[in-house]
Amino acid sequence: MNVPFVDLKAQLPQIRDEINLAIQEVIDKCSFVGGPHLKVFEDKFAAFCEAKHAIGVSSGTAALHVSLVACDIGPGDEVITVPNTFIATTEAITLSGASPVFVDVDLESYNIDVSKIEGAITPRTKAIMPVHLYGQPADMDPILEIASRHGLTVIEDACQAHGAEYKGRKVGALGRVGCISFYPGKNLGAYGDGGMVLTNDSQLADKIRILCNHGQAEKNKHTREGFNYRLDGIQAAVLTVKLRHLEDWTRRRRNNAQRYSELLQDVDIITPIEKKFAKHVFHLYIIRLKDRDALAEHLQAHGVAVGFHYPIALHLQEAYAHLGFQPGAFPVAEQCAAQVLSLPMFAELSEEQIQHVIQGIKKFV
Repeated sequence: MNVPFVDLKAQLPQIRDEINLAIQEVIDKCSFVGGPHLKVFEDKFAAFCEAKHAIGVSSGTAALHVSLVACDIGPGDEVITVPNTFIATTEAITLSGASPVFVDVDLESYNIDVSKIEGAITPRTKAIMPVHLYGQPADMDPILEIASRHGLTVIEDACQAHGAEYKGRKVGALGRVGCISFYPGKNLGAYGDGGMVLTNDSQLADKIRILCNHGQAEKNKHTREGFNYRLDGIQAAVLTVKLRHLEDWTRRRRNNAQRYSELLQDVDIITPIEKKFAKHVFHLYIIRLKDRDALAEHLQAHGVAVGFHYPIALHLQEAYAHLGFQPGAFPVAEQCAAQVLSLPMFAELSEEQIQHVIQGIKKFV
């Protein structure tokens, strides 16, 4: 048996007719950029995330970048974030002109260690960017409290956490602004790139809309230079269809994760811990062990696709060599980089596929 890491085709039979109809409507109306389909999706996604405003953008990276710019974060400023995330998090900070400042992570949740945040604050710090990694929310209340005391902006990187909840509230609308990715492999994935910015600040929402459309407050009137960060109509239509199924897909992901954990409870491997304050949506199902690379090779030889998220912590990437970090600077993030392995995870994962993965792991251990 072969078990794919993600199987996007397995989703198609459930939604094919709805998707085809939605795309055809966009084509018939020629509403390819902006237009009614985007407005419908923005309204529905804002309601889903319990946010006042949702602004569709061209990617999760664009969402992060425009949010920083809209919050007046730029050259000379610092943004606190984590070293165990995809480079888009820190790319956006650098693109804004600011500098990333890393804080190590908690070994249970893999999210930012809130006890270390204040030690990283300097007079140049303007924002904290927690990452809700793998689909589990960061511990937001202490982050928001620290930010309030120090006059900092909180920008949530919720690009892996569609529908995740912190103390019963959806992530993405807890800070001043939240950022979502609709990359095809995400829990809510487009048929191409796409993203969303969430906020409860009406003035900030207006500013972001202007920035995403070349700085146009109205056609041919540019209040400032902006970006071409618009979400196209076909992606908005596809995502509107898929949003109707997201809660069911999340339930199935959580069930699959529970099944993995049940079957691995007697195996000498560390499985995910869902924090008491969190509803984890399991964009990724992560296990941790010292012999990670050997297990990965073993599983791949037995037809099981696996993922590495993220095998080189950002502070040790060549792109950030100028920051001068050496191994050992953020030991927990580095431990995760060396030990974390992602198992196949998608809503349509079958019991037979799960059993095949578990059998492969038990044979290795």
